[in-house]
Amino acid sequence: MSVSTNDLKNGMALNLPDGLMTVVEFQHVKPGKGGAFVRTKLKNFRTGAVLERTFRADEKVPLAVIDKREMQYLYREADAFVFMDTDDYEQLHVESGEIGQAAQYLKEGDTAVLPTYNGQVLGVELPAAVELTVADTEPGVQGDRVSGARKSATLQTGLVVQVPLFVEPGEAVKVDTRTGEYLARA
Repeated sequence: MSVSTNDLKNGMALNLPDGLMTVVEFQHVKPGKGGAFVRTKLKNFRTGAVLERTFRADEKVPLAVIDKREMQYLYREADAFVFMDTDDYEQLHVESGEIGQAAQYLKEGDTAVLPTYNGQVLGVELPAAVELTVADTEPGVQGDRVSGARKSATLQTGLVVQVPLFVEPGEAVKVDTRTGEYLARA
């Protein structure tokens, strides 16, 4: 299935020779001299690399249909993560290499969206922030209250983040999944 470059929209998935790409940004340009063209920014689904590409106006590009299913993370089995489809209770084993950095934010029972193309998982889409419990951190020293001072804390998934001095082990904290930064106490 193909789509014209005049019909491109943000978030649309394309199956290009460079790989599976999603449209981040596009702009129709009609110079005073010469033919019109479409300037795009494309993000690779696998690597996350962003590249700029220019197409002629009304050029046909192959469209990729990405199936996004909401699934619940159940448990980790060896080097795979086991997810369950919340609609039909089908279980899916996903290799840790396909999940990437999202593994640091997943805890048992969480729901995530898994985009698939031709039956192959492309990654994991997480919410903007997740709540994780602090597993280990050094205690805040009495009187050590410099404004904005931080200390490192290891969370239940093994992720290490910088938290304020008042955060103690066992507390739940909110972490931004895009940047990996501490947001607030939960």
